[in-house]
Amino acid sequence: MKTINIGIIGGGLMGREAASAFGRWFALNDFPAKVELKAVCDLNEQVLVWYKNISSVELLTADYKELLAREDIDVVYVALPHNLHKDFYIEVLEAGKDLLAEKPFGIDLEASLAIRDRGEALGRFVRCSSEMPFLPGPQRVIEEVKSGRLGEIIEVKAGFLHSSDTDFNKPINWKRQVKYCGEIGVMGDPGMHVLHVPLRLGWRPELVYANLQKIVTERPDGKGGMAVCDTEQCNFKHTGNYRR
Repeated sequence: MKTINIGIIGGGLMGREAASAFGRWFALNDFPAKVELKAVCDLNEQVLVWYKNISSVELLTADYKELLAREDIDVVYVALPHNLHKDFYIEVLEAGKDLLAEKPFGIDLEASLAIRDRGEALGRFVRCSSEMPFLPGPQRVIEEVKSGRLGEIIEVKAGFLHSSDTDFNKPINWKRQVKYCGEIGVMGDPGMHVLHVPLRLGWRPELVYANLQKIVTERPDGKGGMAVCDTEQCNFKHTGNYRR
């Protein structure tokens, strides 16, 4: 059985989620390959401590170039803020690695197209690492649609409810600041979940719209002060009409 070696750049919450998924790989039946997490990069030394519990990890570093220089790394998962996606994704591809990318690919359309074009030119495998369609609930929806029991589907309305922002005392993070998250705001982050199942079913949107309300205009900055929330982030609805 082939072993695919993986590196992670950005060892925070999503990095740990990915590492946990790799650790459960053995549960897959009749799968043609297995994965091993070999290297993790993060600027925070305390974040790297968590990965010391994973026996397959051979490198913990604050220098992502050290990770990319390893010839035994086949795939790199990058879990960094949106403003860093373009430069890091392209550098991963140019290092000869396949890419597991976070959503969205780029902070804007220009960055996303640049990443796509570079990946195609280099012939690398690139995938947006979003697992939502593979959870039990979405899998049941997909199975029901494919069964034909629902008849001919003429319209789909998809939505995603996210309650994190209802805690007004939650400190601000990069997702609430345009310079890090982009003007697209939450539409570029949980918005992917709304689109993912319809896209996997082969449907393409004819109409997409969003209803955004900026209810929380500032949040604690974590330093005793307040910071401006300049992305549209609350009461987010992203829906659309789809066709096959």
